[in-house]
Amino acid sequence: MASTVPPFDTRDGQLLVGGIQLSRLAERVGSTPFFAYDRARLSDRVAQLRAALPRDLELTYAMKANPMPALVQHLSGIVDGLDVASGAEMRVALDTPVPADRISFAGPGKSPAEISQAVAAGVVIEVESFTEADRILAAGQRLGVRPRVAIRVNPDFEVKGSGMRMGGGAQQFGIDAELVPDLMRELADKDIDLLGFHIFAGSQNLHTEILRSAQAKTAELMVRLGEKASQPMRYLNLGGGFGIPYYDRDSPLDLKAIGMNLKELLATVLRPAFPQARVLVELGRYIVGECGVYVTRVVDRKESRGRTFLVVDGGMHHQLAASGNFGQVIRRNYPLSIGTRMDEEPTETSQIVGCLCTPLDLLGDRTPLPQGQIGDLVVLYQSGAYGLTASPTAFLSHDPPVEVLV
Repeated sequence: MASTVPPFDTRDGQLLVGGIQLSRLAERVGSTPFFAYDRARLSDRVAQLRAALPRDLELTYAMKANPMPALVQHLSGIVDGLDVASGAEMRVALDTPVPADRISFAGPGKSPAEISQAVAAGVVIEVESFTEADRILAAGQRLGVRPRVAIRVNPDFEVKGSGMRMGGGAQQFGIDAELVPDLMRELADKDIDLLGFHIFAGSQNLHTEILRSAQAKTAELMVRLGEKASQPMRYLNLGGGFGIPYYDRDSPLDLKAIGMNLKELLATVLRPAFPQARVLVELGRYIVGECGVYVTRVVDRKESRGRTFLVVDGGMHHQLAASGNFGQVIRRNYPLSIGTRMDEEPTETSQIVGCLCTPLDLLGDRTPLPQGQIGDLVVLYQSGAYGLTASPTAFLSHDPPVEVLV
């Protein structure tokens, strides 16, 4: 049950986050637990993507992965756009320098108020149903604003190997591909600016060849649908789904191979069919996931029938996924370490447990670590995405953790 620690720098036996030793960062934050996101690592990840992906392919950040305002502000200066999934996320996005026409709004169940908010702001609304299309039209007429929309397509193919399948078969996401021509005909004579398509078939995929195949099928479906449109399509969102390694057996994506595949698809499939279109990928976890850590302090050490328990002041109410309770079928440890003992070898196997009154609050199962002591800082890596906002922070009414960008 060992976990592989990602490559963070250390100094004098302590982890460095944003160039700051962990114990000093904890003092600067003022309390534990906390999430810390490394500004330089974020910039480096975007630079890696820019180097691997085609130059004429836009890169947008999916805020659902981590909507922390300071982090979004930082990314807004180095990506081409933002994708939001709620009215609250939209407000954060609109506070950045990113123009409204470079902000997209996806997700089923948008409320009428959120739709009006999006129409008034001028963002690209990705239509998920016929009902939603009617509500967008009504909001546009009421506000005297021509809505800007793209159709989110539920594709007629499935992507294997994704952590969560979000396309193919029956889905709450998007409009079935075979029904998209009907919606385009309905919208053809309406006062609405139909820009193009969005296809996002699955998330957290670590299989390079599967992703390459899915991208090819996505491009081909967009061409087939575009042939049935009454006007040229100017917006093609290829989705994302790039995964990051969380566990020992995970291998990182071959980003270079994915970039070469996208370059070929742009040149031979998409550009000939859609010469005027913005073509983009939408990434969240891949940009921020490996750039963040969750830091929690050991408050007790106890032995129980031959097993060592390190009890920390955080837990699953802040980092649900790391506890194995966020859709995992088989629980495996996130990579973790004692961030103040980075130069020490493992000498014992410990249970890292949180402060909640439930046996589900397990952050590290049978984890080889240096001998942990009260006051040590435990670090959970891969915590930049789907951490705080994907966790039940109100459970048992503990204080929420601080988030910092350093």
